[in-house]
Amino acid sequence: MSLISEKSVTVKNSIDVRFFYENVKNRFSLELLTSESGFDRKIQDPNVHRPGLALVGYLDIFSYHRIQIFGNTEMKYLKSLTVEVRRASLEKFFSFDIPCLVITNQNKIFEEMSELAEKYNVPVFVSPFSTTKLVYFISDFLDDQFAPKVSIHGSFVDVYGVGLLFIGKSGIGKSEVALDLIERGHRLVADDLVILTKKGEGILMGSGTDIVKHFMEIRGLGLINIEKIFGIRAIRYQKRAEVIVELENWDPEADYDRTGLDEKTMPILGVNIPHIKLPIIPGKNITVISEVISLNYLLKHYGYDAARILQQKLNDRLKVKKGEIGRGVDYFEHDFE
Repeated sequence: MSLISEKSVTVKNSIDVRFFYENVKNRFSLELLTSESGFDRKIQDPNVHRPGLALVGYLDIFSYHRIQIFGNTEMKYLKSLTVEVRRASLEKFFSFDIPCLVITNQNKIFEEMSELAEKYNVPVFVSPFSTTKLVYFISDFLDDQFAPKVSIHGSFVDVYGVGLLFIGKSGIGKSEVALDLIERGHRLVADDLVILTKKGEGILMGSGTDIVKHFMEIRGLGLINIEKIFGIRAIRYQKRAEVIVELENWDPEADYDRTGLDEKTMPILGVNIPHIKLPIIPGKNITVISEVISLNYLLKHYGYDAARILQQKLNDRLKVKKGEIGRGVDYFEHDFE
């Protein structure tokens, strides 16, 4: 059975300028210079555009559907023009269906720019940030908004800095394992509903929903707030998903991995995540095993793979002639204990 269905994958086609402004005005120190009449305009591209060529009249490849950025170069060029030529240039610019205009470096807006922006209902913002910094920040925000997302039923915990995503049938004990890990000092990212967002190639970031956040449902107990019970140290708002741990009831007929040489992965949004099936039987300490999974992942990340090193040792020993196999331990002299 597939972990995710196509219906659970969402990709935004657009956001409006109002959503953009309300979410970044404090982060990027954006100030609105015009009215809100164009706040319903749609942003449909995660990229931004610096329209230098468009201002000089070359409009054949004008990416007008993107957020437009005026930096020092654009503003100094406009300042070098006469009022009539500048108005004509800006008239052509604003006549396109652009989402909004952001001016960087706290540059002062021209009077005719303000008039034309109001005429064509194009919101204009200004920020004290430099152009390079603001382009990076806005692009990162838009990448996050337009990135494909998928919702997964599970529990997501940061264990020793490794994002472990616990999945499995309802009632298998995912929340209980997460709660035990939190009690041992690890951090909850999300429980029950985990939102995974693809950030770049090969990176999935996991988080909870705005409503549920760090609430957790424990069957027989009910809803609890992890942050209120364990404190701020017990939570984090997002984490990279690095290992999927699938909990399942023990099946004596199943073939479980016993060496770790055959590494399995699970594809999510085109990213292959290491996948471990963990059978549950009475007396098995899933919490400690989860901690070992994280530590073993870190060892592999830093170049030490225990399974492959032992395999190499066995292969080397097989090359040794019979009868030359030594003891497992070289005792100290006269130590007969």
